[in-house]
Amino acid sequence: MKLNFDNDLTVRKLFIFCTYMESENLARTAETLGISTVSVHRALHTLEESLRCPLFAHKGRNLVALPAAWTLLEYSNEALQTLSQGLEETRRTAGIGLGHLRIGTLYSLSLDTVPRLIMNMKLRRPELELNLTMGSNQVLTGMLQNNQLDAMIISVTATEIDQKVFEQVGLFQDDIYLAVPTAEQCDSTADIDLRDYSDKPFVSLDEGFATFTGFQEACHVAGFEPNIVTRVNDIFSMLSLVQAGMGYSLVPGRMRKQYEHDLQFLKLAEPYQMRQQIAIVFARNREHDPNLLALVAEGRMYALSLQHKAQRPSS
Repeated sequence: MKLNFDNDLTVRKLFIFCTYMESENLARTAETLGISTVSVHRALHTLEESLRCPLFAHKGRNLVALPAAWTLLEYSNEALQTLSQGLEETRRTAGIGLGHLRIGTLYSLSLDTVPRLIMNMKLRRPELELNLTMGSNQVLTGMLQNNQLDAMIISVTATEIDQKVFEQVGLFQDDIYLAVPTAEQCDSTADIDLRDYSDKPFVSLDEGFATFTGFQEACHVAGFEPNIVTRVNDIFSMLSLVQAGMGYSLVPGRMRKQYEHDLQFLKLAEPYQMRQQIAIVFARNREHDPNLLALVAEGRMYALSLQHKAQRPSS
């Protein structure tokens, strides 16, 4: 398709032109669009220059539409309507601004963080349908990149996030603990030296999970290759195996509340501590999506609530 018009011919100028043609009054057009009469006049004048065609005759301070202007109005209205529909369908195809939001998250965040965010989102936007997908950092990141998710809530410490492409909203930091069966005699008052467990069996998550990466890093810092007897695809199955005495594992502290009566959680000494940064991640080019703005607002309120809780003096 060959477009035979000047580069200075813009959609904005056509929109101002169509608005002016409704009243043929510069002041009224300026008030309607929230711009100055000078801006309206300039847009109409440069539109004529771009078309290389007179559209108006000057009558005092007024511009009187010529027959060419009415012809342009007919086609401009049709073009702007078609463009508006095209933009709406484009957003719909991309999943932007619809009545649902696709969120990906880690299994370990389904105990508290994600349910609280979803409940508050429903209060804020009751008409919004929230679709939840759980998986590993690797899987969820791939889905976000392929536009199969609108946002993900993950650990960003072990995932490569392109800062130029994705926006991050931090929620909280989480320490890593060694999970051991309750039947084992352990000193829970002191931070443990991970090297003391170099000959022990371990169970872990599969590669691609943030906790697995932290687990590998901690063991490497301790100077040993862990004896992994089995790997699983979700953290709940992993902790069930630890509970059954199959082995030890390294897990994020957010799991302690759920399993405090079933397992012991021993804090790692600082050299082996691998902290996770939990954050909401979404594409920067969708930062104005109203549904994502609502999620970000709830995420920031959640982060503030955790900070206030941490600062509150213990009784």
